[in-house]
Amino acid sequence: MTAARVFICCAVLLATAAASSSSTAAAAGGITRADFPPEFIFGAGSSAYQRMEESLVSGTRLRTQAILLMEQPEDVKLLQEMGVDAYRMSISWSRLIPDGRGAVNPKGLEYYNNLIDELLSHGIQPHVTIYHFDFPQALQDEYNGILSPRFVEDFTAYADVCFKNFGDRVKHWSTVNEPNIEPIGGYDQGILPPRRCSFPFGVLSCDNGNSTTEPYIVAHHLLLAHSSAVSLYREKYQATQGGQIGLTLLGWWYEPGTQAPEDEAAAARMNDFHIGWYMHPLVYGDYPPVMRKNVGSRLPSFTDEESKRILGSYDFVGFNHYVAIFVRADLSKLDQSLRDYMDDAAVKYDLPFLKSNNEFPLGLRNDFMTSTPWALKKMLNHLQEKYKNPVVMIHENGAAGQPDPSGGNTYDDDFRSQYLQDYIEATLQSIRNGSNVQGYFVWSFLDVFEYLFGYRLRFGLYGVDFASPERTRYQRHSARWYAGFLRGGELRPAAALPGGGAYSQ
Repeated sequence: MTAARVFICCAVLLATAAASSSSTAAAAGGITRADFPPEFIFGAGSSAYQRMEESLVSGTRLRTQAILLMEQPEDVKLLQEMGVDAYRMSISWSRLIPDGRGAVNPKGLEYYNNLIDELLSHGIQPHVTIYHFDFPQALQDEYNGILSPRFVEDFTAYADVCFKNFGDRVKHWSTVNEPNIEPIGGYDQGILPPRRCSFPFGVLSCDNGNSTTEPYIVAHHLLLAHSSAVSLYREKYQATQGGQIGLTLLGWWYEPGTQAPEDEAAAARMNDFHIGWYMHPLVYGDYPPVMRKNVGSRLPSFTDEESKRILGSYDFVGFNHYVAIFVRADLSKLDQSLRDYMDDAAVKYDLPFLKSNNEFPLGLRNDFMTSTPWALKKMLNHLQEKYKNPVVMIHENGAAGQPDPSGGNTYDDDFRSQYLQDYIEATLQSIRNGSNVQGYFVWSFLDVFEYLFGYRLRFGLYGVDFASPERTRYQRHSARWYAGFLRGGELRPAAALPGGGAYSQ
């Protein structure tokens, strides 16, 4: 297993451990919320899969089982006390439509109606993702899920149910979460459901799939499903409901490992493969030229009608941003007769944090996520210059800690407060430089079940006592810090807060 593939295995989706060896210290304090535009949205988020118990709603069939319930109204009250403008949430497709299509589950409708109403009653905007990785098992069994073009029709019908039942109150819709990473994890490397891959590309042993073609097919269908849902919303609902709709991409920023021209070209190429994979069709109507060249006939084509539908199919674009990743050129990969997504990009990773035996260092410290806010600024500038400066929502940004080895609750997370300060400041600097960023959401509101790391990593502003049958919530220092900023306090180092400790890297 190559170092690059070990890296993707452990970093895909959350990018939690792809921290670079360089960092940027937080600037001096003095920034307040009032420095942001009046309409700027601050929030926190989580997803349905990661916070709900399947057993709580009869008839629900998910591909995998989730863990933690979003309580009402207790958790919403915590959000209000923290002072957020919005809560980013997702709807579980299987909870709403247990068979993936057809009959709607009344208990699912009741749950989401109650949650949305509870948020609004506390002055909190619901920002809703329609599909956040939790694909219905029934449709996976029936036609191999997203691999089939039938997915587009079923997804559009599911989105219609969401718009019809919740759109009178939900004004911010994201169709799909991170469609530029799910195809790689699930259909190239086989580490995510439905765990399809082919030798020699899979990180895990897969006995089905085709890593050279399926990631591109799945991404294509996700993009078609997105544009179909947007067309439906605009034609049938937007005029009367008055909402906005977009999608949410993973926003790793790829940086050259050296100043050599070939490595600078490699980083630009990887950003095209990662961000441009979706942004180029949305803004220009087709995949990036470098993908057309390197992938060739394995990259699906759009009909003229599909291209027109995709072009401009967003009111905003969400980005989940955590880290910078350093790459170098490896053009020899293009000489291989059999290539997957990573080979098509023709890069290799510059990973100084890998152990000598290529084992990924999962024994991580609480402050392991190196702060690289300059990478966020570079990504936003890239969107500004290359993709016509779209409206951007930073839908996820945050840092993870580990559970207390003694089994106790972890209150002291000043490393997280410092990390958030770095990125909030970088966001403001980007706005002042002309970027059209209009929202920032911390990942995550609560500790949740992380896709690859389970409960080994905790992202929550509020901790969850998983040893308690009630899953008791408790306030971490970072929640106090964020609340202080949101209520008008200065953006200042966490160590300066009452009770705060020193931050170290």
